[in-house]
Amino acid sequence: MEGLRVIDHPVMARAVTELRAVSTTRASFRTAMADASSMLAYEALRDVPVAQVDVETPLEQTTGARPTDIMVIAVLRAGLGMVDGFLRFVPDASVGHLGMRRNEETLQPEDYYESLPAGIATATVFVVDPMLATGGSANAALARMRAAGATDLRLVNLIAAPEGVAVVRAAHPDVPITVAVLDRGLDERGYIRPGLGDAGDRLFGTD
Repeated sequence: MEGLRVIDHPVMARAVTELRAVSTTRASFRTAMADASSMLAYEALRDVPVAQVDVETPLEQTTGARPTDIMVIAVLRAGLGMVDGFLRFVPDASVGHLGMRRNEETLQPEDYYESLPAGIATATVFVVDPMLATGGSANAALARMRAAGATDLRLVNLIAAPEGVAVVRAAHPDVPITVAVLDRGLDERGYIRPGLGDAGDRLFGTD
């Protein structure tokens, strides 16, 4: 699917299997989420801008590179579980938060919180949320980032449904999507199947 990158790797498959299993403990779920998020971050950061820097080795001076102006926007609550995966590789990235909850009757997102760092217009902005289901929350988050001035937007999800990917691609065709796995589809309640349940509930023990 155009604009979608699925991370096909045995280590990612192990992490996703752990996340899917209903028998996985909260601690193991968090560990698997951190592992999967790190792998997603590594791939999603592959083509970001870098700055050349001078480096003094024990033997001589040479030139190195570092990613520049990276921003991570977590869609609350579950997106918090993906932030550390990015900070492992870009520890000086700025982090913002968008609070959105899904109305279980309309399946549409409802805003309840927003905290965005300065500098969105010049940053490479990664919107992170474990689940891309109907695409409503992703679309709303991306639209909010555009309204705030973002010009270089990326979407990173753990599990995606084809329906959600299609919705985001239609509304934001220039935004690349990186996911661990593309699942079968949505059920009548708008839940991804086979999925992994509610990522936020499993992360924070509110299930």
